[in-house]
Amino acid sequence: MPTLFVSPKPTSCAHLSAGRRRSRRMRLFSGLVFLLAAAAAGTGASDEGATPVYEISPIGWIKKTEGRTIIELERRYQPALLGVGELEAIWVLYWFDRNDTPDKRSILQVHPRANPDNPLRGVFATRAPVRPNPIALSRCRVLSVRDNVIEIDDIDAFPDTPVLDIKP
Repeated sequence: MPTLFVSPKPTSCAHLSAGRRRSRRMRLFSGLVFLLAAAAAGTGASDEGATPVYEISPIGWIKKTEGRTIIELERRYQPALLGVGELEAIWVLYWFDRNDTPDKRSILQVHPRANPDNPLRGVFATRAPVRPNPIALSRCRVLSVRDNVIEIDDIDAFPDTPVLDIKP
């Protein structure tokens, strides 16, 4: 079974202004790379363990202001929103960027909801934000779509969280 590895995000940029944080995050995530460790079948011993490289970049960002939650897509993805306004709900895949450290990626078992009274579980049996690949998934009700912005009912994500994909 192939294994995915993702380069960890560098230190926090909370001390920067909002514009500089977004700019820095854009640069960080533009360089985000998925490494899929799999040997190519029938390529010979010299290629054994070769690792193809895949890049992934955010398509937009979660925004929360004045009681509203929106997904603001990059303008170049606006044509991909055709028909989204007719959907009742969408699945939003996003990156748990504030939990992307080597230490947090190595945590494989947790007490659900960080409550030690709950029995220990593997992270794949929980909704814990600490994971080997901190990808999150939420089902959100679509309230409106205008230009490159989707207004949703809410999402379990912080403001400025990078959005990786949207599915019906």
